[in-house]
Amino acid sequence: MTSVVEAPPGSRVQLRLLAGTHDGRLDSHLAQHGRLPVLDAAQVIGLARDAGLTGRGGAGFPVWRKLSAVAAAGRPPVVIANGAEGEPASGKDRALLTYAPNLVLDGLQLAALGAQSAVLYVPAAAHRPLQTLIDARRRAGLDRVPVRLVAAPDAFVAGEETAAAAAVAGRGAVPADKLVRITESGPGGSPTLVQNVETLAHLAMIARYGPGWFRAAGTADEPGTFLATISGAVASPGVVEAGYGVALGDLISAAGGATSALSAVLVGGYHGGWVPAAAALPVSRAALTAYGASPGAGVIVALPRHACGLMETARIAGYLADQAAGQCGPCVNGLPRLASTLTDLAHRRARPGLPAEVDRLARLVTGRGACRHPDGTARLILSAMHAFEPDVAAHLAGRCLAAGASR
Repeated sequence: MTSVVEAPPGSRVQLRLLAGTHDGRLDSHLAQHGRLPVLDAAQVIGLARDAGLTGRGGAGFPVWRKLSAVAAAGRPPVVIANGAEGEPASGKDRALLTYAPNLVLDGLQLAALGAQSAVLYVPAAAHRPLQTLIDARRRAGLDRVPVRLVAAPDAFVAGEETAAAAAVAGRGAVPADKLVRITESGPGGSPTLVQNVETLAHLAMIARYGPGWFRAAGTADEPGTFLATISGAVASPGVVEAGYGVALGDLISAAGGATSALSAVLVGGYHGGWVPAAAALPVSRAALTAYGASPGAGVIVALPRHACGLMETARIAGYLADQAAGQCGPCVNGLPRLASTLTDLAHRRARPGLPAEVDRLARLVTGRGACRHPDGTARLILSAMHAFEPDVAAHLAGRCLAAGASR
């Protein structure tokens, strides 16, 4: 089970979604937050807009725009709470569904106003306690829209929104083309809304406490808190909640601090980017853009100096190549070749033009896939080539700068 990390005194790390009792019980939830206010779809859209709530699944798209698009279709939508969390370095959705599942289910009800179907799309291992909770909520008269569980496969791309919609429709959980927007036509031809479970939990809090309360955390441009999964060379790996703009050093400190000197930090997960291990660096889209990174789904991995950044990136790239849906050339051919080329560099199998070949292949797959999987993989690799530039030069010369590497 992913642990929730408490905030150190005086830091910008703060608990909102994960504050209070962490038992997941309905009575505890109602004692802490009370029942949802009665709202219509227009009010929910207005609250999301005024709060500046963006998706917490990685893309960061304004929630009110998705809600509006589905409402404008004029037909009952299918609404999916996406808790697939196929990202190996992420545990925040799992923690949220364990400790505060009622907030997710509350948010799902708000997003599903006017819907005939609401779906909680999560790994099968989580179904039994969640079904028990769904049944209890139904008996308590909390949910106007019935909720059903759909199993999310253990696959990286299974959490992509069109893959989630495909799984809900009874097909394989692989991404679909974007010729028709999912908000216009998803399962059964219905307009479909897919939102990350954390996003829905924030929506439930906004409905209770208001947009002003939500904006009191984070920054003016990126309001609210987010859940971050901190791992790697830290003393107490786990899930931390903080406002956008929090210093990277505060997140590391909340996870018990670094266990050794760090060379870099992976921000945004396996589709994210490597950034300097600078304590004062704000974790926000605005601050991370210069490094080709973003907060994404809140994954933070601390890399110690004794580990080789190129080796770690090659390992991740190999995993991502294996996790491709296999539907298009960039995934079938491009990603394996890109991962193999980076692996040659990581293992110091130097040949003329090797860095240029990595760069060429990364740019070749970008923007050409059926989904964003090739783009995210290429972004990670390009960030590594920049962040570990001295290591690239050393590897070409047959050496490795990492203290733990064999010479």
